[in-house]
Amino acid sequence: MKIFTTENIRAIDRATIEDEGISAVELVHRAAEGMAGVILKRYNPSRPTVIFAGPGNNGADALIVAKFLIEAGFRPHVLLFNFNGNSLSRDCNAAFRELQAVDLPYDLTEIRDRAEIPLLTPNHLVIDGLFGTGLRDPLSGGFTMLARTISESGAAVVSIDVPSGLFGDWNARVIARNVVHADLTLCVQFPRLAFFLADNDPMVGEWKVIDIGLSAKAIDETATNYYYVERDDIRAVLRQRGRFASKADFGHALLFAGSYGMMGAAVMAATGAIRSGVGKLTVHSPRKGFEVMQTTVPEALFSADKDEIVISDMTQRFTYSAIGVGPGIGTNDATRGAFETLVKSAKRPLVIDADGLNIIARTPSLLDHLPPGSILTPHAGEFDRIFGAQSSAEGRMLKAIEVSRRFKCLIVLKGHYTAVVRPDGKIFFNSTGTPALATSGSGDVLTGIITSLLAQGYKPEAASVAGVYIHGLAGEIAAESNGVYGVTGMDIARATGKALKSLGL
Repeated sequence: MKIFTTENIRAIDRATIEDEGISAVELVHRAAEGMAGVILKRYNPSRPTVIFAGPGNNGADALIVAKFLIEAGFRPHVLLFNFNGNSLSRDCNAAFRELQAVDLPYDLTEIRDRAEIPLLTPNHLVIDGLFGTGLRDPLSGGFTMLARTISESGAAVVSIDVPSGLFGDWNARVIARNVVHADLTLCVQFPRLAFFLADNDPMVGEWKVIDIGLSAKAIDETATNYYYVERDDIRAVLRQRGRFASKADFGHALLFAGSYGMMGAAVMAATGAIRSGVGKLTVHSPRKGFEVMQTTVPEALFSADKDEIVISDMTQRFTYSAIGVGPGIGTNDATRGAFETLVKSAKRPLVIDADGLNIIARTPSLLDHLPPGSILTPHAGEFDRIFGAQSSAEGRMLKAIEVSRRFKCLIVLKGHYTAVVRPDGKIFFNSTGTPALATSGSGDVLTGIITSLLAQGYKPEAASVAGVYIHGLAGEIAAESNGVYGVTGMDIARATGKALKSLGL
């Protein structure tokens, strides 16, 4: 699914109106009907309800939502902010007149000067239609206090399009306390970029898309740098295997993984690679890792390092389709030297995670030697150690865009919506996953999956996006059996094949 900027969405709205002969009022009704339908499924009409409608088009949506709810048995108190009696937009004014024509019981307060806000309690349902994506500046004055009052009331809050005070795209100027904190955000046609950044989660809450039938042609023709990766996107990328396929058709991957006391990381990475379909896998580990690897992942070939307990040599003695490095390798001097040699000599993209990233953090100049198309898979802490501390998820995302372009690498920023940031500025947010993935070894499995896909001939862009999706799906499957608290890294690795099977492979 494409994720559009606020300006993009306005242009698509205009194109729908102009090219398909649909009025703005009709679009308001489509949005309001969809939103009211969701509200009716979740909340009882007997619940005390307060609807805040601003003077713009977000207020128009709120007023028509109010109309539909009243007709369904709600008796809300509607507060419309119409300062000096002449501040309503055209669509909001039309919606106001339509609401006034409803001959059913409800309360309406038109606020032209100062507002007297009804007492909100945890028993209330609040519909927030104050300001949408048309907001130009952060909330100030009385609206700041109103946003805080709503958020601190304990009431169930449903925001229309975006929580009032939040911008649809970037929010560096916004103070979270001054934004309405919603339990549910009902967004029109598309999720907003802001929804995918952890900073905004307390304000956005759960979000749900309301499809209002905007022009498919305009959507298709409008370019964007942002995408939400869903099942059909991955099914379109992954290839079915032919009846005459052999293991030689699916590549030979090499993993540099493990050290004394950290062989579990190598096992989980190797299992993730095997379960995601690589033709052959070689794991290079310290000599003492032989028995561990051969007994836990007998399908993998074992390449013994000359050192007993650490990896001291990352020389490629054969030609491999893809190389992953980092899980459990440690950061001692011998391993650091071997890693530096690998990075400077590699001709193909590398997949780098865990201690590989920690070594780069100690020697940032290695970034200049990365083979183009290499894939780095940091969580927030690892990213900040390499590229400098960031004060927010938004700042980290903007920094990732910058460094991805500069070093011609892909950054897989791990999190709830793991984001794959490409050198061309495109960002792919993942839709699968569960808090169960927050467990030791989860990242090692992801490294194995991405390395496996890269070895099978998928380009780095596809391997990283598909790998993240499959990994998240495997986590969901593992959680179904073991519960969110009970999932281990090996559970995720073992569920990888089931994840691919559920995609029809």
